[in-house]
Amino acid sequence: GQAAGAAAPPVALRDGAHDFDFNLGTWHTSIRRLVHPLSGDPAAVEMSGTVTVRPVWGGRAQLEEIEVDGPKGHWQGATLFLYNPKSRQWSQTFMDSSDPVPSSTVGSFANGRGELYGQDTVGGRTVLVRGTWSDITHDAHRYEEAYSADGGRTWETAFSARLQRVAK
Repeated sequence: GQAAGAAAPPVALRDGAHDFDFNLGTWHTSIRRLVHPLSGDPAAVEMSGTVTVRPVWGGRAQLEEIEVDGPKGHWQGATLFLYNPKSRQWSQTFMDSSDPVPSSTVGSFANGRGELYGQDTVGGRTVLVRGTWSDITHDAHRYEEAYSADGGRTWETAFSARLQRVAK
């Protein structure tokens, strides 16, 4: 046992530099997105296409390219995933080809699930954003993005994607 007043041993911080390795490769994606999030309107659009993720900066970052088709035609997006070894957190910065204003979330993985948080503007108001990576296997995973307009008390899933591996 430890003597009274003795310092506890330091907790080993987990290195999450490889937490997004599962994401590398080419994926078929099926996306469902609310048309007017946080409005109470349940109308959604469905899109499908291809997501390609490749390492950059010697594996310290990843670049994701999204190409999907939906009811309004072809849509593209790009995401930069970057690991910060000092904070031991990932940032996820997304750009939509139709409105290329970057939005970012930051967070980490625990117990096979990644949660990244940030803020964005939806319908003219500032909201919290939570991106969740879950159900991760070698050949499939899920990504969901939820918004909260009440400081995180309640969340509405506005975007969900199921991904199935096409190639590594």
